[in-house]
Amino acid sequence: MLCSLLLGYLNPGGTWLFLLLLLCVSLILASRAGVLNLFRVPFGIVREPLRRVVEKLKPEARAASKAKGPPRIVRRKGPKIEEPEIIELPRKPPAKLKPVQDTLPFAGKGGYRFPHLALLDEPPPSEFRVDRETLRTNAILLERKLADFGVQGKVTEIHPGPIVTLYEFEPAPGVKISRIVSLQDDLAMALRALSIRIIAPIPGKAAVGVEIPNARRETVFLQEILASEAFQKATHKLTIALGKDTVGRPVVANLASMPHLLIAGATGSGKSVCLNAIITSILFRATPEEVKFLMVDPKRLELSVYRDIPHLLHPVVVEPRKAAVALGWAVREMERRYRWMERLGVRNIDRYNARMAKGGVPTTPWSSEEQEALPERLPYIVVVIDELSDLMMVASRDVEEAVLRLAQMARAAGIHLVVATQRPSVDVLTGTIKINLPVRIAFQVTSKFDSRTILDTQGAEHLLGAGDMLFLPPGTAGLQRIHGA
Repeated sequence: MLCSLLLGYLNPGGTWLFLLLLLCVSLILASRAGVLNLFRVPFGIVREPLRRVVEKLKPEARAASKAKGPPRIVRRKGPKIEEPEIIELPRKPPAKLKPVQDTLPFAGKGGYRFPHLALLDEPPPSEFRVDRETLRTNAILLERKLADFGVQGKVTEIHPGPIVTLYEFEPAPGVKISRIVSLQDDLAMALRALSIRIIAPIPGKAAVGVEIPNARRETVFLQEILASEAFQKATHKLTIALGKDTVGRPVVANLASMPHLLIAGATGSGKSVCLNAIITSILFRATPEEVKFLMVDPKRLELSVYRDIPHLLHPVVVEPRKAAVALGWAVREMERRYRWMERLGVRNIDRYNARMAKGGVPTTPWSSEEQEALPERLPYIVVVIDELSDLMMVASRDVEEAVLRLAQMARAAGIHLVVATQRPSVDVLTGTIKINLPVRIAFQVTSKFDSRTILDTQGAEHLLGAGDMLFLPPGTAGLQRIHGA
């Protein structure tokens, strides 16, 4: 029936072709095989005779093939691997201190004698040795771990330090810096490090800094910083010692140029040790006639050791409500000093003391109600507050108002604030306080939110503790990592 139907439309040849095509399709559907599989067997039978015929027709090609032998494997030399440069600063041995004499010939005014550096703990002989092979191994491991995350590049320089080692990583073209920063926690786990910090980018370089903690930390001694050339050559009386940077250089700062300092960090991170180092630095440089201290210590423990020094304006204040009164006195003292400087026609405390040393004459007479003699010399006043949060809980309004007045206006009058707190929350470090205390030191904190509260950026949560700090210098937005003395 099908044949008669097809013959009605097609000739006999077309009918046979159609039926043959229909048969092939049926076989494919029935066997579930592909078209190539159906023709593989016939082609396989014909292929071998065809190959023999071709070989017989071209004997010269066959002979040439035998003469060639097996293919030669060419091993190309890869690019020359450049090892990163290890930049190590020369380490000077600790300065030998002269023996302490019973009577010191360099007594200051009023019979005050500067304390000798031998009173401080002397640093032991340095056992820090740079293992170059370990540094190169860590550099290769860092490159491989970044490559595992899809970040190509190479380590160009290595800067070993007392606490951490800085690896300068130069990313390949097209790699986003934000991608490297997002891998901070992953790299710490891959490198088995306690915590790492990424500097992206390093200022002035086309590289990203990766700070990896050393397997063995080196202790930084205050005596070593005070005996350093950087501290000895400083001329200002309010020069303070902070510690060493990541490559081992001593770091000192001028409190007068800050002009105020905010210190914050978790309990046990090194905040109180830093506060003691700042006070001790000033005691080793200034006489009581040059610098005075007003100390507030609600915890009653940290600053009580200074109760007998002649630099104190008042015994250490331990009651929070009395602290508000003491800060109010500092505000009134600031206003008095401004009146004295106005009468003498000067703008700051240094010019006032210089003018009075030359026998300065007032340029503006006192009114009939303000008959007051000008003091011959105005000492600097350093107001040290060990725990701001305790004061804010008891007398927040009075304390915040006094701190703001001093932070805004006290610089020219020679009054400087050093404020420390272990609770860096927004109710303690209010926005107005942070604006007027731009120079800050952040120690290790528990979360990135606390780091933002102190520094307005992340980073302090990745510090190592025990004096490891981030310093925000005056007039800059870049953070400096310092290992406190």
